[in-house]
Amino acid sequence: MQPHSTEILTADCCIVGGGPAGLMLGYLFARAGLRVVVIEKHADFLHDFRGDTIHPSTLEIMHQLGLLETFLTLPHQRAEKLEAEIAGQSITMADFSRLPVKCRFIAFMPQWDFLNYMAEQSARYPGFTLLQSTSFESLTVENGTVSGVKASRGNQQLHIRCKLVVGADGRHSRVREAAGLTGQEFGVARDVIWFRLSKQPHDPELGVGHKGPRQNFIVIDRGEYWQCGLTIPKGEFEAKQAAGLDAFKAEVAALSPFEAARMAEIESWEAFKLLSIKIDRLDKWAQPGVLCIGDAAHAMSPIGGVGVNLAIQDAVATANLLTDPLKRGELQLRDLEKVQKRRQFPTVATQFLQIKMSRKKAKRKPTGGSKVPTIIQRLPFLRFVLGRLIGLGFRTESPQVARVKEPR
Repeated sequence: MQPHSTEILTADCCIVGGGPAGLMLGYLFARAGLRVVVIEKHADFLHDFRGDTIHPSTLEIMHQLGLLETFLTLPHQRAEKLEAEIAGQSITMADFSRLPVKCRFIAFMPQWDFLNYMAEQSARYPGFTLLQSTSFESLTVENGTVSGVKASRGNQQLHIRCKLVVGADGRHSRVREAAGLTGQEFGVARDVIWFRLSKQPHDPELGVGHKGPRQNFIVIDRGEYWQCGLTIPKGEFEAKQAAGLDAFKAEVAALSPFEAARMAEIESWEAFKLLSIKIDRLDKWAQPGVLCIGDAAHAMSPIGGVGVNLAIQDAVATANLLTDPLKRGELQLRDLEKVQKRRQFPTVATQFLQIKMSRKKAKRKPTGGSKVPTIIQRLPFLRFVLGRLIGLGFRTESPQVARVKEPR
């Protein structure tokens, strides 16, 4: 075995986690002339069943950054409306056609394409470094302030010295844990089991994008295949595994809009991926020298597909508020606390709605019909209200593009 080597890197900011929040923040910092290192534990971004909805709020940010035209050349599908089948009725739940933005649609795009695109755009700036296959190990602390990160890359040890560490490493954040940041978790009654089915010529017409829920069954048109999801009561996946694969496939087939014979494509339990839904948020997002954003600060339910877009809004707010203090070398805890102050309301408001929706669904009797179709039919303007809440959220962020530097 080769001996371990140690490399010391210096940056203005080290971002742990190469997801949507981490790469967007890395791009914005690098574009503003800062030195930023993003560390990502995986070797690539090819991970299935991750959030793939790019909402109008994020598309507007891409437009403001001058990236929209090339971004939309990537394979994607557009949904101007979100439809659902509830109690046997197909209704438009959210309509984006009246939003005051350039793109009045959701773009369904594999997350790995979005992340690869942001990594390529970030690499145009000399201050940006992306280290993949690199695992966060610990925070370094000097005089009570976080001063860097220790990480490992194969047999190599990395010590990244920086003015700021940002935890963007998801709902199981190791940065959050290392910083001793605590929060509260809100009970969620269901989990989601994701899987995929190939597209066949005789498949039903389900429309573009997201279709669901239908009897707790979700279908997302991914272009080349169907991404399917079944919501189940929390904690029941192990019991379903114990009952056997054939029994579970029969249960899925009974709820699916596809022919039962299609389940023959599923050959093992490995085809099913369990998403354990959780909703939580930190009490404090920051300690001296370290800040958490995105799912590391507030894990969201998949309801509305808003988690990715809230994380990106966090990243934009972070760049807007912290770029100047970082450049001056005067970053203080009060600067980091401004990020939470700015993003707290949209976080709490969104989670409040998700919790209410989750609990109402859990209490609904299996034979009881939903009142949602009737309400929206009587008050059709609500689909535009929901379109705004889902498409733009409770507070949008705009990048401060005036001070950016063009790449060499």
